[in-house]
Amino acid sequence: MNKFILETGWAVCSAADVRDEPTYFVVEDGIIQEIGSGTVSEPNGIPVIKRPNSVAMPGLVNTHGHAAMTLLRGAGDDLPLMQWLSEKVYPNEAKLNGEAVYWGTMLAALEMIMSGTTTFTDMYFFMHDAARAVEEAGLRGVLSWGMVGFSEADREKGILQSTEFANRWNGAANGRIRVTLGPHAPYTCPPEYLTEIAELSTELDVPVQIHLSETKGEVEDSIKQFGYSPIANAQRTGLLDRPVLAAHCVHLSEADIQILQQHRVRVAHNPQSNLKLGSGVAPVTKLLKAGVRVGLGTDGAASNNNLDMFEEMRLAATLHKGVLMDATAVTAPQAFSMATEEGAKCAFLEEQHGTLTKGAQADIVLLSHDSPHFWPNHNLLSNIVYASGADDVTDVFVQGRQLLSNRVPQTIDVERVQFEVGRIEQLLKS
Repeated sequence: MNKFILETGWAVCSAADVRDEPTYFVVEDGIIQEIGSGTVSEPNGIPVIKRPNSVAMPGLVNTHGHAAMTLLRGAGDDLPLMQWLSEKVYPNEAKLNGEAVYWGTMLAALEMIMSGTTTFTDMYFFMHDAARAVEEAGLRGVLSWGMVGFSEADREKGILQSTEFANRWNGAANGRIRVTLGPHAPYTCPPEYLTEIAELSTELDVPVQIHLSETKGEVEDSIKQFGYSPIANAQRTGLLDRPVLAAHCVHLSEADIQILQQHRVRVAHNPQSNLKLGSGVAPVTKLLKAGVRVGLGTDGAASNNNLDMFEEMRLAATLHKGVLMDATAVTAPQAFSMATEEGAKCAFLEEQHGTLTKGAQADIVLLSHDSPHFWPNHNLLSNIVYASGADDVTDVFVQGRQLLSNRVPQTIDVERVQFEVGRIEQLLKS
């Protein structure tokens, strides 16, 4: 039995449950068993972690990314998406192997842990190595092997790799690893392949994550080639009949939004990556008004260029205000929910994720209230969304295991990661 008590000065258990008072959490076997006000007077021999100057909040959930692309950070900036992919990403990725993906994922894990992210989604290749890094780092990962269908050989390989990966890793690491299928996009996976993937999703009983309608050119090309938008095209293949997390969804018609709502498609909003690549701004307020579930993501560090979910949360709360000239467009509570509770639901995790409630997974992040970002404390939730940042994160717990203690990583050899990434950097430059 692993049981301890965490005492904090303040807590934001969810967007609807903000506690401006000392709060304690009783954690046993990775689950929050009790939440109370004040401190525990008689712990009865149970270890107590005292953080009186800290704010507790749920771990952040990154609903879209490519973890090992940390290795390509800064390798191809200030280019539009398709040029960036063809000239910078694909040539560099061709030099990567399983070991490189392991260390790139470990670098991503280190960055996420130190910035308060406890759950992330991933779509890449050499995913057995990526999963091994997730298992060792202690994070929660929703992982998929990227699938493309340029040729019959590609399609067969993708089906085989994804099936083997799901059979090996789904539910692994004490349930911290979940597997999805990862068709890259309709422009890399023809309609018949998406239909095959939908059938495989049913057979394996796993969800799907895919890029949809990221750029205006993608939508125009889809209509020209197939007669339908990427969203409508995916619907016609039967893919949207499965549980789907769609990344980006920047260029949407009213009909597209209706399709997303009808099929209960979850959307991963990636504001910073979409801005940096010049892709545009997703119509998040329209999606929310239509009842579409929206989470936040960073995308890969090659197009962001960091994995800081605090930046995404703040940008989600401010970007749409400016675009729509409406200060109420996306509120602080909405942005916080998209980064935590709603993000967990987008990532196909049950109700016990993304909040600090009795019975929930003990994925807990502590922020230093000694930071100037929390002075004065007129509104604790607003301070988190609009003022605080990754540097305020002091402690991180996933499934009750402490991954970060007073800014010191507990599960990752930082010097080794730095050495190995430097070695891979030289390989990529050669």
